[in-house]
Amino acid sequence: MLKLGLAEVDITPDRPMELVGFYREDNRSKGVLKPLMAQVAVWKNEERCCLITIDSIGFTKELSDKLRIKVGGVLGVTKEKVMLCFSHTHAAPDADMEREYYDEICVKIEDAVLRALNDLTPVNVGWKNATAHIGVNRRPVTKDTDDRVGILIVCDADKKGETTPKLIILRVTTHGNVLKADNTMISPDYFGDTREVIGRKYHCPVMMIQGSAGSTAPRYFCSGNTPVDARMEECVRSKTGLADMANTIADSVTKVIDDIELHHDCDIRMFSKYIELTADVPTVEEAIKVAKEAKELCGIIDTGWMEKVAALNTAGVHEQSEDVEMQYLSIGDWCLCGGPYEFMVGFALETERILGNEFFYFNGYTNGCLLYFPTEDEFDAGGYEVFWSMLIYYKYIDRVYPFRRDAASKLIKFVTEKMYADL
Repeated sequence: MLKLGLAEVDITPDRPMELVGFYREDNRSKGVLKPLMAQVAVWKNEERCCLITIDSIGFTKELSDKLRIKVGGVLGVTKEKVMLCFSHTHAAPDADMEREYYDEICVKIEDAVLRALNDLTPVNVGWKNATAHIGVNRRPVTKDTDDRVGILIVCDADKKGETTPKLIILRVTTHGNVLKADNTMISPDYFGDTREVIGRKYHCPVMMIQGSAGSTAPRYFCSGNTPVDARMEECVRSKTGLADMANTIADSVTKVIDDIELHHDCDIRMFSKYIELTADVPTVEEAIKVAKEAKELCGIIDTGWMEKVAALNTAGVHEQSEDVEMQYLSIGDWCLCGGPYEFMVGFALETERILGNEFFYFNGYTNGCLLYFPTEDEFDAGGYEVFWSMLIYYKYIDRVYPFRRDAASKLIKFVTEKMYADL
């Protein structure tokens, strides 16, 4: 029988921290709008695995794997049995710069995992999709959004006739930046409000999973500014933007949750597979063009990227490869599939279409948050998410350019054929 153990822990910093997600002259936090959380779900049937959600923009792959190994040590499993899902809030500390804070989080999460392990009880599960239009495509290529609110409801199997959930997991797809650059207060963004609204209604913890939101801005935004990702016609400025997002999600969940059928004999599986993808190293001439566009059109100042590109050219390095980890968590037909990138929404929509499974969710921000990962059409459109952001984030990875144009189709094929065949 499937068992589940739960634990939550407050990971709000008790002192000012360097924030990450926006570009400000002074990037230190100035107070707390709402606490940050880490939530742990330990699952067990034939095997033991762990799902952890963290209010953070996302750790580097190095720091994520370090935490996964620590958690694996507590559970007696490998890191491939531990999945970290980051909310991608733009109002949380930069764990790479704030290493003491990162270490504190690791200790708190390890303790929460141990508590969850001691909370294991038999459960039944059920799943369904709601629909909530909470996102707007911020790229010029398409207006597509993933409006699915993937619901997994978990109830105690021992409480016959009792329908109060032990846990609700919601998977949504919209950037965690309802709060814009003029906010410097710590916040889980709309994930926090959503957890509170739905948690109060159903009297249980609510875990939130972020989808392929690299190209999706929140429909509501709360700011005195109007940044580029809030200038689309559908975007709504609102002083209650966080609550507006939460209530929209909650309303959609309420419409369908009572119709969810519980299953008593579901297996759970968690595993990873790796695929090697390749990026070109631009010529010096190409790099000069990219750096000029980034400065003129996006205000990004090069702080070493050009120098790195020149050094690679001098050394005769013209391509860089990376082993990409993709991880699955499946319970019945409900399946999370994630990797450590900001995937464009097309990844989620295309994998759902190919597999014909509306409960297959292709997610970013899983086991880390590195760079944007464009589809072929997005690659052709260029801009910040494809090229210019490399000037900022190259230092966190071992490459200086986006994966080649065909990397998206290779990854989708890998996920929907080779990995899916093992379920």
